[in-house]
Amino acid sequence: MGASRTSRFTLPLQVAAICYRRVNSHAEFLLVNTNGGGKWTFPKGAPDARLSHSQAAEREAREEAGAIGIIEPRHFHIYIHSKGVFWQPGGVQEFVVKAFLMDVHQTRRPDEDFRNPTWFDAEQARVTLAKGREVKYAQELQTVIDRALEHIGSARAVNRFSSAVTQN
Repeated sequence: MGASRTSRFTLPLQVAAICYRRVNSHAEFLLVNTNGGGKWTFPKGAPDARLSHSQAAEREAREEAGAIGIIEPRHFHIYIHSKGVFWQPGGVQEFVVKAFLMDVHQTRRPDEDFRNPTWFDAEQARVTLAKGREVKYAQELQTVIDRALEHIGSARAVNRFSSAVTQN
């Protein structure tokens, strides 16, 4: 009774780096083209047994977006993502994705040339992520942007508070 069981309906896990930078008073998000190139997404992939989940997400950001920065060690959100289309062999597969915030300090050419990493402000990112997706998956990705903004904003508030305390 006390042993944990895995359901046959358990979804496979991926990790994503939600790459952002601060520009004046707002945040921009770094998105990449999907493998097929028809949609935009966050850099993401399978976890690696040799790395923590945040380290695996950081690796994906470097490989797919050429992003270098500081990744938070704990995920801030979990969302459902899909790959494939129902009319092709294999159909649609869903994944549970752990999202990690990454404050990007520098970018370089990504290892995967076709990814076309591009910066978008929050509203552009919401719209761009929704294009070509079923409503439920589009909403999942838009929620990631909203949650990221909440966390980025609260981190900035904490930093301002810490600065004020140390100056007094």
